Amino acid sequence: MRIVGGIHRGRPIKAPEGLDVRPTSDRVRQALFNVLEHGNLPKIGNPVVDAVVLDAFSGTGALAIEALSRGAASAICMDSNQKVLEQIQENVVSLSEINRIKLVLADATKPPRATTSANLIFMDPPYGLELPELALKALLAANWIAKDAIVVVETGSNETVNSIDGFIICDQRKYGRTALTFLQAH
Repeated sequence: MRIVGGIHRGRPIKAPEGLDVRPTSDRVRQALFNVLEHGNLPKIGNPVVDAVVLDAFSGTGALAIEALSRGAASAICMDSNQKVLEQIQENVVSLSEINRIKLVLADATKPPRATTSANLIFMDPPYGLELPELALKALLAANWIAKDAIVVVETGSNETVNSIDGFIICDQRKYGRTALTFLQAH
């Protein structure tokens, strides 16, 4: 797996061995960032540049690392597995990005109170467990999501993200077995 754009383009990202981590494919990651950078989302300009990013259910951290490579100011990777966070730390150290990323050991459906709200949120929860709505409500209540933030939820293509209080759906796309839903907090 490699970073597909920005200053770290082509650099490898390692996934934790032996864990049930499902990294977002390079193709889907490229498509996701194309929508963010060139799509018709309600935010004026590129929502990645200078963003404070939250990568909930971060797994490999590829989405946060990709955002940093493309100009995000900082990123927070939240995962409930310590070994996952250790691998993310190893990846960001190898990219000399340790000063722009914070690791949080927590379940995104029961997060601690945020000290900083993010204006770009990535959520890639395990498929088929109906976690997106639960996590979005919990993250919003714990102040992780800023007003007008852009949220990208990755699910299986057979899953549907419906309207969620506090969010409007801006776009939905399918890429093989993966679906992306772009929302905006309001």
